[in-house]
Amino acid sequence: MRRQVSMVTEPNMVPMIDVLLVLLIIFFLAAVEMVRRAYDLQLPEHTTGVPGPPPMVLTVGPGLKYEVNGQPLQGATLQGDVETLFRDRPERILYVKADRTLTYQQVVNVFDAVRGAGVKVTAIVPNR
Repeated sequence: MRRQVSMVTEPNMVPMIDVLLVLLIIFFLAAVEMVRRAYDLQLPEHTTGVPGPPPMVLTVGPGLKYEVNGQPLQGATLQGDVETLFRDRPERILYVKADRTLTYQQVVNVFDAVRGAGVKVTAIVPNR
């Protein structure tokens, strides 16, 4: 007598659940990594209409000639000059406008000197 073999026609759910759990863990890790890459932003505060000090714009010209708001810097080092400029300013934001003839490394060196002088936020002024 022959024995009948029955075939299971229901799908096996265990491997599908395993795959879903692995995907869930991957999405959790990706979400945590996205939170870690958040940027610190300084949002403007509500003011009463009293204008603050004008923004400081450091212009770096050809031959590494420095000007702040149109006034040439006379000091021996950029870092010392920037420290002097920001001594009495509560807002430590400096915009940098560099000439197109400068190399990338020269502009990065300017940013390093400015950071060393205690400026917290630096931004590049786009050429128009």
